[in-house]
Amino acid sequence: MDQLLNAPEGFRSGHIVVLGRPNTGKSTLFNALVGERLSIATDKPQTTRKSILGIFTTEKAQMMFLDTPGLLDPAYRLHELMRNEIDTALEGADIILCLADASDLDRTFDSEVIKAVSGHAIPVVVALNKCDLVPEEQAASSLDRILDLASPRHVLAVSALAGTDVIKLRERLEETLPLGPRFYPEDVLTEQPERFFCEELIREEIFNRLRQELPYAIAVQVESFDEDRKKIYIKANVIVERNSQKGIVIGKGGRTLRDIGKNARGRIEKFLQHPVYLDLHVKVIQNWRKKDTALRNLGYG
Repeated sequence: MDQLLNAPEGFRSGHIVVLGRPNTGKSTLFNALVGERLSIATDKPQTTRKSILGIFTTEKAQMMFLDTPGLLDPAYRLHELMRNEIDTALEGADIILCLADASDLDRTFDSEVIKAVSGHAIPVVVALNKCDLVPEEQAASSLDRILDLASPRHVLAVSALAGTDVIKLRERLEETLPLGPRFYPEDVLTEQPERFFCEELIREEIFNRLRQELPYAIAVQVESFDEDRKKIYIKANVIVERNSQKGIVIGKGGRTLRDIGKNARGRIEKFLQHPVYLDLHVKVIQNWRKKDTALRNLGYG
């Protein structure tokens, strides 16, 4: 409550929901706006499965960004729950930050995306990402087209990866927020617990290492997180849907799983700023992506 009362006159605050089609660079832009790497990012679509809160506080405002799963047509129960994450986030939004891909505008700013950002009483800001990959004339034409199709409050061309105009976008969002209190201390970046980020970092390594459809059939669950040791002991299960997938994740002589564990441990140690003993196991839960009980046990929904 003290933090709420300590906000200066004219302070602005609110939730900014980041949404868009898969592979538009949402997580990369989210990390750039927050100023910390909180959301995992890979070159594969559907990397983000749960909404992630990232908080950026200035002297004038507190921006609470929510990175959401990519907008897609649900193919099974996990997809439905990912879509529910978006709907829930939008219910509490003060600004919608929609991403489109300058190099693939027809796919990433289609009728489904326009429908998702239309009809809201709150401001909509569209960021045309990856503007560095197309000629300036094409980016300018895309900006005009977005304005014609959706009439957002603001539309800006950015490059999340290169950092182009990310600060300008953040300033525009800050100005657009409503007046409000400071909800979190200035040094707070997120609400998610450390074990959540450990699960995500392991899953990121799996997405980067394994190919084709296998990463989408995998979940990660931290079973133990023990800080009462010289090294933080983390026991985690890599969940797959079939026995044949288990063999692929383990690899010949256990090599693949060892490599995943080694690289993931390095990422986790960097994040926690502490030595880690990572104990990885592979577990089969048949068709977990389609079963409510399994999904709830894995923290989805």
